[in-house]
Amino acid sequence: MQIDVLPAGPIETNAYLLTAESGESLLVDAPPAVEGAVRERLAQRGARLAAILVTHGHWDHIGDLGKFRGDGVDVYAHAGDREWIENPAIMAAFMPPGLEVIPGRVDRWVGDGEKLEVAGAAVEVRHVPGHAPGNILFYFPGLAAAFVGDALFRGGVGRFDLPGGDWPTLERSIRERIFTLPGETAVYPGHGPATTVMEEMRNNPFVGSGTAG
Repeated sequence: MQIDVLPAGPIETNAYLLTAESGESLLVDAPPAVEGAVRERLAQRGARLAAILVTHGHWDHIGDLGKFRGDGVDVYAHAGDREWIENPAIMAAFMPPGLEVIPGRVDRWVGDGEKLEVAGAAVEVRHVPGHAPGNILFYFPGLAAAFVGDALFRGGVGRFDLPGGDWPTLERSIRERIFTLPGETAVYPGHGPATTVMEEMRNNPFVGSGTAG
């Protein structure tokens, strides 16, 4: 699969467009203002968007989700963030002023340990709460890649001071759900550059081997 990184929206949230040789594509997250870039890449590749995988329901990851309604796209997400996805106005207190997010529609609510086949690729779901109750990662063993939302960043971790956040839960999620992936796994976060599981296990100042606890 070819992976296109499409940062978009007021805080440069990463969307990832994965396109298989078959011409089917899937999108990981749909931040505000990403729709145009997604449709342009699809047209360039002669591809069809088959699915959207939502890592979590924060506004900056679902801002354009509702714009793909009617496209015949299957949407996957975790029910822990259902209220945010279906009624994004409740996030107004921590959204940029004036930003409007169309409510999203999810076709399949998925949970920890589920195995999927999406656009011809095998995908494993792992629940990684702590940043958001419904934060999940999508692990593609065939690509040796995990799309982790805002649970873990290169040299950092997701915020845990927003509604539904909790540091002990996030730390446990990272150690038990991300750091148990193969060390060479590429980690694609919701913001910033990619990293690897081994890099973060060794050097992350919050959860790496140099930290206490």
